[in-house]
Amino acid sequence: QVQLVESGGGLVQAGGSLRLSCAASGRTVSRYTVGWFRQAPGKEREFVAATIWTGAMTYSSDSVAGRFTISRDNAKNTVYLQMNNLKPEDTAVYYCAAYRSGSYLDVRSYDYWGQGTQVTVSS
Repeated sequence: QVQLVESGGGLVQAGGSLRLSCAASGRTVSRYTVGWFRQAPGKEREFVAATIWTGAMTYSSDSVAGRFTISRDNAKNTVYLQMNNLKPEDTAVYYCAAYRSGSYLDVRSYDYWGQGTQVTVSS
């Protein structure tokens, strides 16, 4: 079992930055792909970014490319999402999730989920 806890959310003005953290416990996530998803009210959960377990590859959605960066520190069993130049449309609950095999884009591939952290961007 893997337990994931997100932190770092909050209220920020447009153009500002936040760094989300996803701390894992129970098992090391060094062999897991870890992804960030977000869900705004009335919308489906959408993929934001992922880091493959090898650490060599990262992926991000077109809507956040160039603004958000995912990284991982396996020694700390933590994955980060650095969010720069935030926009009001980035407002959502952000979730981190982990899986061993599957597709990083497919929400159904993820076996473990955190409880989410709220990010609100004011205009």
